[in-house]
Amino acid sequence: MPARPDWCWRADNCCSGAWTPPPPRWRCWRAPTFSPALAAIAQLVRAELALRGLRTGAARAALERADEAALHAGIPALRAEVADARSLLARPAARRRHAEGEQSLRLDEVETLLASGALVIDACRRGLRREGAWYPLARRPVLFALARVLAEAWPGDASREHLIEQAFRTRDPDETHRARLRVELGRLRALAAPLARIEATARGFVLIPHDAREVALLVPPLESEQAELLALLADGAAWSTSALALALDTSQRTVQRALAELEAGGRVRAVGRARAQRWVAPPLTGFTTILLLPATLPAG
Repeated sequence: MPARPDWCWRADNCCSGAWTPPPPRWRCWRAPTFSPALAAIAQLVRAELALRGLRTGAARAALERADEAALHAGIPALRAEVADARSLLARPAARRRHAEGEQSLRLDEVETLLASGALVIDACRRGLRREGAWYPLARRPVLFALARVLAEAWPGDASREHLIEQAFRTRDPDETHRARLRVELGRLRALAAPLARIEATARGFVLIPHDAREVALLVPPLESEQAELLALLADGAAWSTSALALALDTSQRTVQRALAELEAGGRVRAVGRARAQRWVAPPLTGFTTILLLPATLPAG
């Protein structure tokens, strides 16, 4: 097999990282090529997708190739972009909360936790995880709130009053709230049946994972109702309301209300007016918000 060339910017090699000679019938075909600058950008995109998919090994390899290409391109701004992307791997990406306190986790540590076999209540992307199984609850906020409270109390039980307060946002429950709690817990039991049992106790309810597995609660580094919105705006780009709604898979009206609250608190600002209006925010420092970004583009 011919040796791999020192610099091969073929499009297919840029994505795969491996070079193989073309089959004989393609010997007359000339593959498209990338300049070092475009190759660096392509590897940055590949690293971004790998990070969102929590494949830190693939992300590191792509960033190494991006740095090598940026060095040969001789563009300082591009090298700075690669260095900033590489720094994401060393920053806290989430927090693991338990009865004794909480622990900051880097992206590789989050990846290790998700592969450990533990039952993970993921508050970053709103769902239940165990190894390769994923049960999304982003569109079922009451069920996720109940799952989170049960995970916070594990290995103990959560009281009925606390479950009602967190799920239904009331501190003065009545019989209707208790009846609704039973209904919603029944739905959560059915959804989580492959992963765990939810059993009643004298005080409330307890989460019992199958096979005596551990329960881990993963929470984002930045906790607020607009955390996902701030994560998108943290890249420094100017976003339109419609683009934010598309990225978050929600309505423009919901995004407008959230932006109004953030603007009142001085966390974002508007540039332009009417159709030309865009929203910007200062970058967030000290941690990465990659787990708050969509892992895939919304369908449709």
